[in-house]
Amino acid sequence: MNKAQFVELVQKSGNYKTKVEAEAAIKAFTDAVTTALVAKEEVSLVGFGSFAASLQKGKSGKVPGTSKTYSTEDKMVPKFKPGKSLKDSIAAGH
Repeated sequence: MNKAQFVELVQKSGNYKTKVEAEAAIKAFTDAVTTALVAKEEVSLVGFGSFAASLQKGKSGKVPGTSKTYSTEDKMVPKFKPGKSLKDSIAAGH
């Protein structure tokens, strides 16, 4: 599903009058989650899931088939852990 299709789905699901209103709601949600994660706060939506920022340790390795090596730095990455209701709905197919 691309963004335009998702906006239409949100418009229908949320009973928004226009796609502009639905897109504004999506933008507000994504901006709010981004702001919280940048501040290293967790966002928990009961039944849906939790968004959190997590430290991913750097690593080093070898590029297969060559003698080249690489290393990465520690960095903060977003994580999502689905809630029970979301997992159950997907498993049931609705």
